[in-house]
Amino acid sequence: MAGFRSPDSGLRALRPEAFGADPSGERLARIRRSPHFKDGIFQNPGGPTRTRPSSLLAFARQYVDKDARRRRSPSAPVPVHATTLADLARPPASGLRLTWMGHSSVLAEIDGARVLFDPVWGERCSPFPFAGPRRLHPAPLPLTALGPVDVIVISHDHYDHLDLPTIKTLAGTDTVFAVPLGVGAHLERWGVAPDRLRELDWHESTRIAGLTLTATPARHFCGRGLRNTQHTLWASWSVAGERHRIFHSGDTGYFEGFQDIGAAHGPFDATMIQLGAYSEFWPDIHMTPEEALRAHLDLQGGAPGGVLLPIHWGTFNLAGHPWAEPAEWTADLALAAGQGVAFPHPGQPFEPAGTLPAERWWRAVSPRIDRPWREHAPTAADTPDPDAGTDSGTAPGTRGGLDLAGDR
Repeated sequence: MAGFRSPDSGLRALRPEAFGADPSGERLARIRRSPHFKDGIFQNPGGPTRTRPSSLLAFARQYVDKDARRRRSPSAPVPVHATTLADLARPPASGLRLTWMGHSSVLAEIDGARVLFDPVWGERCSPFPFAGPRRLHPAPLPLTALGPVDVIVISHDHYDHLDLPTIKTLAGTDTVFAVPLGVGAHLERWGVAPDRLRELDWHESTRIAGLTLTATPARHFCGRGLRNTQHTLWASWSVAGERHRIFHSGDTGYFEGFQDIGAAHGPFDATMIQLGAYSEFWPDIHMTPEEALRAHLDLQGGAPGGVLLPIHWGTFNLAGHPWAEPAEWTADLALAAGQGVAFPHPGQPFEPAGTLPAERWWRAVSPRIDRPWREHAPTAADTPDPDAGTDSGTAPGTRGGLDLAGDR
C-alpha cells in the first residue's frame, strides 16, 4: 500500500541517536554466519554469563549506604596530567608509548603508528546528556588536540566504550575504525563512511598502517537500546607491529581463553587490562584485580613479563567498590608477583621499556578503603627488583601474596 509505514519503522524514527542502529542487510547476514552466533545471539566463551544482579534489593543497599557512597568517589580533584603537544610530538625512543586518557581510553604509539582504543571524551557514559554516570575527572586534553590517528579500535558498544559525541567528532577525520561484528551499524548512523570500517569476528585480522590488528575473544555482552538483541559482538584486541605487541582487553570476565590468546599472539610488551567496575553481582563479565593479574600472566605464557596497564577504573563510578580499590589492590598484587605495572596519572605518557610511573597517586585524593593500606617502612625483602619496573608504594605488605579472598 502506498505510503504505508510499519510500526517498527515509526519506532526507528523515534529512536534516540545515541542508541545507534541495529545491523541489517549483508552485515546481519554475516553476523548470522559467524560460528559464535547461535540461537539468535552471540555466545560467550565458557558458556552463559550473569550480567545483572540476582537480588535487586541487595544491590540497592550498596547505593543507599552513605559511607559506601562516599568511598565510591575521590575526595578531592583527580590529579590529571595536562597532556601537551610536546608530550606526543617526539617519537617514543623505544618505539612504544602508551597514554592512558582515563577509563579504557588509551593512545598507543607503536612502531610508527598511532592507535586509539575505546575513545570516550563525553561528559557522561549514557544515551542522555542529563543523566547517567558522570566523569570524575576531565579529559586530559581536547580530542581535537590529539593529532592524527591511524586507527581507532572499539571493543564493544556499551556507552562507556562507544561514545556518540566522541565518534561524531572523529567521523570528520579520515581515520580507519577496527570494530567487532555489528558495531559498524552504529558508526555508519553517526557519519563514519563504510569504507573506513574494518568489522571483524573473533580470530579475524586486518592490516592497517603497518600493524596487524586481531579481534580476540572476550567474556562480556553488548547492547545500547531498550532491547538488547545481542547482535553486536564484543572483543579484546591484539595489535602487532614490526617490533612490538600490545593487548587491550576491552570489558571481560576472566576465562581460560587468555592462555590461548597469549599462545597465538603474545607475549606482549604491554597489556591494557580491565580491572574496575567488578562486583559479586556480575562476576562473569568484569575482572577483579586478582583476575586481571592472572589474565596478564596467562597472556605472557604464565610468568611475569611485559607491563600491565590497569584500565576501566578511576573515571566513572560504575560499581559498588571504593574508587581507589582497583588501583591499590593491583599495586599490591603486582608487587607480590614481581610483575611490572604502570600507574600513570590520566594523560601521562610513558614507555613500557622505560621507567614506569608507579606512584600511588590516588591515595592523596581517596577515602581509605576497607583493606588496610600498607603502613610501615619496607624491608629489604619487600623491595622489588629495580628491573621489574614496580614500586613498593609507601610500605610493605601487611597482607602480601595473591590470595586476597579474605580482604573483600
